[in-house]
Amino acid sequence: MDNPLERLRGVCAALPEVSERLSHGEPCWFAGGKKMFVMFADHHHDDRLGFWCAAAPGVQEELVAGEPERYFRPPYVGHRGWLGVYLDVAVDWIEVAELVEDAYRVVASKKLVAVLDSR
Repeated sequence: MDNPLERLRGVCAALPEVSERLSHGEPCWFAGGKKMFVMFADHHHDDRLGFWCAAAPGVQEELVAGEPERYFRPPYVGHRGWLGVYLDVAVDWIEVAELVEDAYRVVASKKLVAVLDSR
């Protein structure tokens, strides 16, 4: 069986100048070492596994309304538009990679986005 944390780690690490460190006891990924764009979520004792990520305005509402079995409004950062993604359901890792890249674009500097776009 796939290890969701390791898969997510690989997706995040593939982006330019990403660093990983613990925040609030969970692995998190930062663009340019400064701005968090993804947080692994296995610590809220709700028996669910997932991650939270930055999202463009309106994305959270659209995805949560359309597929509440796959997406949720995370605590603490949901009011800022962040998206929660369950990893304890059938996971489309191509879609996860797209969501993670979108999250990176939301927080990364213009310079880092340009590096990403030049790939």
